[in-house]
Amino acid sequence: MSFWRKIAGLAVRRPDGCETCDCPPGPPGEDPAFSTAVTALGAKLAKADGRAGIGEFDAFNLVFQTDAASERNIQRLYDLARQTTRGYESYALRLAKRYRNCPQLLEDVLDGLFFIAQSDGAVTVEELDYLESVAHLFGFSPLAFRRMKATHLGHSEDDPYAVLDVPHDAADDVVRKAWKAQLSEVHPDRARARGLPEEYVQVAESKASAINAAFDAVMRERKAFAMAEGS
Repeated sequence: MSFWRKIAGLAVRRPDGCETCDCPPGPPGEDPAFSTAVTALGAKLAKADGRAGIGEFDAFNLVFQTDAASERNIQRLYDLARQTTRGYESYALRLAKRYRNCPQLLEDVLDGLFFIAQSDGAVTVEELDYLESVAHLFGFSPLAFRRMKATHLGHSEDDPYAVLDVPHDAADDVVRKAWKAQLSEVHPDRARARGLPEEYVQVAESKASAINAAFDAVMRERKAFAMAEGS
């Protein structure tokens, strides 16, 4: 299923089960403003690392398929937009304003952009900065972006969310529940109660320490985010 058909279906279903959502009528792929903004964002992402090769357009065309009648215009716009990254903010804000009540659709756009960034085998720092900026302009929190990043690129080895096995934007109570469940599972007293050798107890203590450290890191980070947003 093409991107356009997929997001059209999402718009019809009103993503997230929100009965009060007011998505613009009709398939987004048939909205010229939407098509223009998405094409420009994809093209300018290709330029984010300083080069915009034909491979990135092939990736763009693969994930953001459009109808044959519009293909020539899309190609022309893409070629024009990829000359510079300047101006991408206005396109992102335009989409954010028009589809502010359809966050899943905006996330689908970001998923497509991640696909383009990965098309040459590596996502550069510049491309990640671009993607993070677009996510911010779309209204996504830093934690939501980290979840998307982990979905496409995997967790970093020291990611505390990976230790707790929870999404980056999980609610605090979900994080706390996961922390308690994992801590209970590896508690050193369980190893002792089972009569395991001291070496197993030491391993359990190390695991418990890592789980506690991960939980503390998540809570500290969230507190810092809250303070930054409140300032």
